[in-house]
Amino acid sequence: MKRALVTGASGFVGASVARVLLDRGREVRLLLRESSDRRNVDGIDAEIRLGDLRDAAAVSAAVAACDEVYHVAAEYSFWSPRPSTVYESNVGGTANVMDACLEHGVERVVYTSTVGTIGLGGDAGRDVARDEQSAIAEGQFCGHYKRSKLEAETTALGYVARGLPLVIVNPSAPIGPWDRKPTPTGKILVDFVRGRMPAYVDTGLNVVHVRDVAIGHVLAAERGRIGERYILGNRNMSLAEILRVVGALTGKAAPTLRIPYGVAYAAGLASTLIADCITRKPPGIPLDAVRMAKFNMFFSAAKAVQELGLPQTPVEQAFEAALGWFSANGYLDESGG
Repeated sequence: MKRALVTGASGFVGASVARVLLDRGREVRLLLRESSDRRNVDGIDAEIRLGDLRDAAAVSAAVAACDEVYHVAAEYSFWSPRPSTVYESNVGGTANVMDACLEHGVERVVYTSTVGTIGLGGDAGRDVARDEQSAIAEGQFCGHYKRSKLEAETTALGYVARGLPLVIVNPSAPIGPWDRKPTPTGKILVDFVRGRMPAYVDTGLNVVHVRDVAIGHVLAAERGRIGERYILGNRNMSLAEILRVVGALTGKAAPTLRIPYGVAYAAGLASTLIADCITRKPPGIPLDAVRMAKFNMFFSAAKAVQELGLPQTPVEQAFEAALGWFSANGYLDESGG
């Protein structure tokens, strides 16, 4: 039986990856920080090792004797009181994982990047789905999270030349259970159901069921070509379309008022300045998130579908699963989750 290590299994995608690996007969080991919220992995049949990605010795000990490593963990935030910590975890932590995988001769490594590193440039237009070869657009990397993930992806790819059997996956906007923070996409659902989204901005996302993303990780280990990137996505949807679908599922009316980008930008700028200079707490409207909304995050998962066999579960099922999980865990109550 193969032993697989999953970093970041207490998080949204990592929790699903761990479960899919168990379903497929792997012996699973999890690397968690001592401070991690373990509710997403409570009760699953996995060995837990404690350690921080920034601690090379702890990472090496966790990787030892593993056949596969799924490096899912990342510092995912559109705002941080100390941006250097984002790079320490996402870039330095990734280097520690890759060093350990080389040291211990891991058979296959899957690194979880993001579609945020996929180019949005070119002359094709705002609504065209980009793929793994798309050029980077000017102004696309507008925050520390995206910059750190691009640097981490580049760092990880550099290990291929050193003999590391690495495959990169780039999930789009996963939807489904275990979204405990929740993610920005999950928060859209929660805010809409709780009546906190009277208007919307003109933007778009590629939506995919989180279980399909998790299955895509395992398929990447089994079938992916070393050194290649695979977008793990499904359906391109405008935010207005997403809200209409969620409205149909919940019986709530979708907002019809569209906020001009300039107004959203001003609100994000003010909110982030207050966070930076006064509260030192995450802003209600992160400016980096508003900047991202300027682009339609539309992508094609054709490569992953053709080469890996990535499933394409109807996104309505993803929304239903997410809403059910949010409801069961109290996120849709007035008190929140």
